[in-house]
Order: sequence, then C-alpha cells, then structure tokens
Amino acid sequence: MDRRLTPANGRVAAAQLQGQVEAQYFTEGEPASVSADVADLLKSPDGARDRQLTYGAAVTVYERHEGWAFVQAQADGFVGYVSEEALGPRTAPTHRVATRATHAYAEANLKTPDRAFLTLGARLCVTGQSGSFLETETGFVPAGHLFPLGRPDPDPVAVSERLLGTPYLWGGNSAMGIDCSGLVQAGLMSCGIDCPGDSDLQEQALGETLAPGTAPKRGDLLFWKGHVAWVADPQTILHANAYHMAVAFEPLAEALTRIETQGDGPVTRHARLTGV
Repeated sequence: MDRRLTPANGRVAAAQLQGQVEAQYFTEGEPASVSADVADLLKSPDGARDRQLTYGAAVTVYERHEGWAFVQAQADGFVGYVSEEALGPRTAPTHRVATRATHAYAEANLKTPDRAFLTLGARLCVTGQSGSFLETETGFVPAGHLFPLGRPDPDPVAVSERLLGTPYLWGGNSAMGIDCSGLVQAGLMSCGIDCPGDSDLQEQALGETLAPGTAPKRGDLLFWKGHVAWVADPQTILHANAYHMAVAFEPLAEALTRIETQGDGPVTRHARLTGV
C-alpha cells in the first residue's frame, strides 16, 4: 500500500483497513477542518513536508498524539501529520478563493487589520455581505475574490497562470510557495476536477495517454520522472520548477533539451484531459 494514501501508522488505522494492516486500534476518525492559513502535511511528526493543506480543507483525524494529528485529506486522500493547532471543527464552506490570494479583514474596510492570508483554493463559509465584502468566519473578504463552490473555473491552465511568479517550494500548495504537482492540482481542483497530490500519482490517474509525436495543445500535461508541466500553447509550458525557482513559462523545445541534459530524462507521458 502507498503510505501517502493509507491512513495507518502502526498505532492506529482507519476502520476500513481492518484485516489489511496491523494496528493497535482501528477507528472511524473524527471530522475536522484546517483553521491555519496554510498547514504543512508532514511525513512524520516534525518530519519532512509531503504536501500542504490550505484554510478550510476538510480532513479526517485518526489520532491526536503529543501535539500532532494524524490525518487524511478529504480532497485527495493524502495522509500525514499536521500540528493540532492548525485544526478546528469541521466547517461547511460555501465559497473558495478564486484569485492568487486575498486577505480577510477585521471589518468591511480595506484599511482595517487583516486577520488572515488566504491562498487560491482556500475554502470559507460566507454568512453575509457588507458592501463589496463578503462576511466569513475569519473576517471580511473582497467579494470579487470568492466564487461559490458550485461555480468551477473553465480552464485549469488559466487558474495556474494566476500563480505566475510564485516561489518554488517542495511540497508547496499555496501562493506563498508551490511545486509542480501543487500547481497542477490547484488548477484542476478549481475546475472541479479531482486530482492526486504528487506528480507520480497524477501521471497514473489523469487524462488519456497520447502517442509519442502527438502535437501538444493547451491543457495537455507533460510528465517526466518526478516532474509535471502544463502545456500553455503548442510552443510553451507552464510549470513550477527548481530551474527558475518559481512558477514560470518556458519554451517547450528549450525545456525538453534542458531537462534531458540535466539528467532527468525525456518525457515519460503526454496526457490529454477530457471534458475540460
């Protein structure tokens, strides 16, 4: 079993895994939501970051131990540890942040103190409106920065383009820092399309495989070992990458040569999404 997607850590495991894994006890877990602006999802307590969870993300908590919560994210099934301080009660979000990022203010006035930094994809409960601001549980957010959850974006590449210039961050999933698979996931989830968290899982799950030599078009995905990029147009890719240390456009021909020359090999899969 893939430990990234298997809610079991030896001490505790999800009830549905009984008979499949060994654990001291099995549990249905408890619902919770991320209450921090951004929370690192770690491989182990105080360990390396695997991914990140943004404000309002729904999780199932299987264990609380020494200040850490062992959780599984509802959106993509990713498993790991987050600080207990980053979690709050399960919420029922109505809207999502549709811009690169925004702030929640103390009042419906941009000159009042900001209470939270909310990245693309963060989820909030809107309870009212005051002028050009929507009232949420964490403060007042500019109305133009939030879309109802039932209003998906039409173009995942356009969503990802909102993050141009965002610093590269291994395991990152926010406007403060993002990696290649985080960029793809942000684009697809804003369009209401399920997407795994890591590039190898995305390569296995997303789209239809195209034959070598097929002309790329906008919205295609190109995979390398450990990397993924959007095709922005037939001559250009968009990706979060360590070469630029940012989300950047790059000429496709140059990227193909550069990536293979640096030892990461050729494209391993060219995929085309359907229904996008």
